[in-house]
Amino acid sequence: MRQSSVRGDRSRRRREPDAQEPGWDDGPYQDQGLPPDAPGWTPPAGGAVSSGDGDAPADGDAPADGGGHRKEGRPRGGKGRKVLRWTALTVAVLIVGGAGAGYWYYEHLNANLRKAPRSLSGDGLKKPDPNAFGQSPLNILLLGSDGRNSKKNIELGGARQDADRKPLADVQMLLHVSADRSNMSVISIPRDTRVTIPECTDPKTHKVYPQTSAAINESLQHGGPGCTLATWQELTGIYVDHFMMVDFAGVVDMADAIGGVPVCVDKNVYSHDSKGHGSGLRMEKGTHPVKGVQALQWLRTRYGFEDNTDIGRAKAQHMYMNSMVRQLKAGTKLSNPGQLRDLAEAATKALTVDDGLDTVKKLYDLGGDLSRVPTKRITMVTMPWQYSPDESYVMPKPGDAEATFGLLRSDTALDGKDKKKKATPDPEPATPKGQLKVVVQNGTNSTVNGPVSGRASVVQQRLAGLGYAAAGTDTALTTQADTTITYRDKGQRGDALALAKALGLPKSAVRESSSAAGMRLVVGNDWRNGSAYPKKSGEEKAADKAPDSADALNGEDSKACMKVNPQYTF
Repeated sequence: MRQSSVRGDRSRRRREPDAQEPGWDDGPYQDQGLPPDAPGWTPPAGGAVSSGDGDAPADGDAPADGGGHRKEGRPRGGKGRKVLRWTALTVAVLIVGGAGAGYWYYEHLNANLRKAPRSLSGDGLKKPDPNAFGQSPLNILLLGSDGRNSKKNIELGGARQDADRKPLADVQMLLHVSADRSNMSVISIPRDTRVTIPECTDPKTHKVYPQTSAAINESLQHGGPGCTLATWQELTGIYVDHFMMVDFAGVVDMADAIGGVPVCVDKNVYSHDSKGHGSGLRMEKGTHPVKGVQALQWLRTRYGFEDNTDIGRAKAQHMYMNSMVRQLKAGTKLSNPGQLRDLAEAATKALTVDDGLDTVKKLYDLGGDLSRVPTKRITMVTMPWQYSPDESYVMPKPGDAEATFGLLRSDTALDGKDKKKKATPDPEPATPKGQLKVVVQNGTNSTVNGPVSGRASVVQQRLAGLGYAAAGTDTALTTQADTTITYRDKGQRGDALALAKALGLPKSAVRESSSAAGMRLVVGNDWRNGSAYPKKSGEEKAADKAPDSADALNGEDSKACMKVNPQYTF
């Protein structure tokens, strides 16, 4: 493990500025040499400090205290506060529950919402089949944009020279809610992770952005959040149902209306140095509530936490979100009708959603789904990662990253607390294999790598050689990360398990689905060549929780405290 000071230096040179990203990690910190909350500090003209880090939520300069507080709104009805009390995990849900003051206001909030296509890159992944009870998991991509598309966003984010730059998606988290709504897993991906961004088409200009390899936060510049969603699907193999994107102003208004979220640091911290790096966050050792602008500073702080990289910042975001959920679950915040109305108004203006979440009603219903998850079953992790050979980018850690993604694909909770099924003998096959009707389908239609032709035929011929003479093929292409066998009812489980064993597939590949028309074998992207299923190390002992490298944080961990980098203490 490198020393913090060394890694901190490396993090500062990891991404160099270019013509499109002025002020990436450098810039004047034009204050009076005092932290924003120190006696004698006054905001500069215009109500904001100019840029430190130009990226967000990368460390930027501290905005003026006066920029994040708003007048209390007029009283209104309390309909839907129950949903609002708990959902800190999505800005969308926070804003919608208390808005029901009549049809006119509902339509007004709908008009505030910005909408964008769900995916900008081909058909993408196939949505998983529902389980035996007709339930499906829910995956929502949360994005934090550093766009300076309004006066308030410029004030809060600084970097006025970046006002015309396309925004970057510098906060990226996937919320996975289990099919039975018993648990939620949240995974962050560091913004500098090198990924393949698939070809995307801008829905407004129709410009086609070719496939490229770049940092994942740049995917937003390739046509919008629909390209970021497509990038996530390609990287993880997880079908993403929806996205929600919020900007600086939305974060501040949300935090301000909530009234303060307790966060903890293990030493005094001041996120500012002589080179202009830092969010401006100044906080003494211990636990303190943050709100408004200070909450934005906490969420943006990179210089000052752990090794001064995006990894520590992601952990700070996890702590903040968990703390907010605990507060809202307790029902101690957002009790003022005027505050709720203000929050609904401001956050809908700050929110961009996909076309499947294009109304307040849909967001409200989503909040009802999320509210069913108990806090103790919320788990926050960061994608297991490692540095690239030249240390200029972050890469998914071989083995551990894929294991984490695989858990979510199979709807397995990252906390390892799913109820264990009682060990029972496998049922015997009910149908002679020569008479078993199996449909084999090619699921290798990868957006990035393209399909492998003939995969269904190759596997069908292998089945015929194994005695499955009634196996046929479906010529339609689909996309799926893992090879699976789905069946309709319990009476077919023995046949499905026998089929999996014959092909060398793990038992986890066998799934009962209420929507299955019969028995179907989809050959996934994990089996793109050969007639024999590739064996994977540890396949028989599949992981049942996130690896240690994912640095999991439980939703009820109220003692979590951010480690302050010694270079940024006082």
